[in-house]
Amino acid sequence: MKSSATPRLGGRQRRHLRIRKKVTGTAERPRLAVYRSLNHIYAQLVDDLTGRTILTVSSRDKDVAPKVKAMKGKIAASKVVGGSLAAKAKEKGILRVCFDRGGYLYHGRVKAVADGAREGGLNF
Repeated sequence: MKSSATPRLGGRQRRHLRIRKKVTGTAERPRLAVYRSLNHIYAQLVDDLTGRTILTVSSRDKDVAPKVKAMKGKIAASKVVGGSLAAKAKEKGILRVCFDRGGYLYHGRVKAVADGAREGGLNF
């Protein structure tokens, strides 16, 4: 039996903590954090220096959900979420972000969010 001072974490949570040691968002260059649930995708821009979320977009938002319903598959819906996040970020004057994949592998829905954000005009 193994004893440790920290509670046991799942593999994704350990990977996310390891990534978060290196990736930090600022007001000029916020962190684009991605969370993937079974049916939906969530993306947010975070300023880690002040501990504030600048903006969030998900596949459940009222302005994004109709576009997501029209799409076939979760990857296409994730690309829409990334594009919507980029549009809202550009309205707030944010053009550069650092990408936080949240412990997930960079493929599929996570990659689609990144591709949609890049196509929308965000640089990272």
